[in-house]
Amino acid sequence: MAVIHRTTMSPGKLELLASWLPAQPWYTGQPGRAPELTKAGGFRLDDPEGEVGIEFMVVTDTSGGSPVTYHVPLTYRGAPLEGAERALVGTSEHGVLGRRWAYDGTQDPVLLAQLRALFRGEAVPQAQSASDTPDPTVAVEGTDLPLDTGLTLTVIRVLRPEPPAAPDTHARVTATWHTPDGGSARGTFAVLRRADA
Repeated sequence: MAVIHRTTMSPGKLELLASWLPAQPWYTGQPGRAPELTKAGGFRLDDPEGEVGIEFMVVTDTSGGSPVTYHVPLTYRGAPLEGAERALVGTSEHGVLGRRWAYDGTQDPVLLAQLRALFRGEAVPQAQSASDTPDPTVAVEGTDLPLDTGLTLTVIRVLRPEPPAAPDTHARVTATWHTPDGGSARGTFAVLRRADA
């Protein structure tokens, strides 16, 4: 199980994301206006090799007229990931682990492998801020779908509350996050569909 260190990161995760988000094609904020980010939730998966940190982070941007909540899968590595320069979110100094390279997890093969393992029931979602603590709010829905070849994995970037999935068309990972008004919402973080669906 991944160990959560109670320490500092400089720059912090929200600082890294504030610089990176506006350049992403799915960012809905106004051009030229810096996002105002708050942490809204998320969860982790463990790397079986114990080398890569895997986090499915949720942040809310309140810089515009209405809040927008983003799902940002991140990986943290102790060395650069070869060939992934365009996926680099930034580097940060970790108080315990030293320099860490943070990547857009949708471009990291370790995160993608573990996300597929989660769909197969072979990975246990972990609490975002506690060591060795499963997160019961994360669920895989629609598991009647045969998890074999010919499936397309889609990571949802802009989160919205949604009803339960139709199990015969796709499987999805759902989880909760905090809303700016102090409440909570639940929606889809990732979807696995048949190619013909």
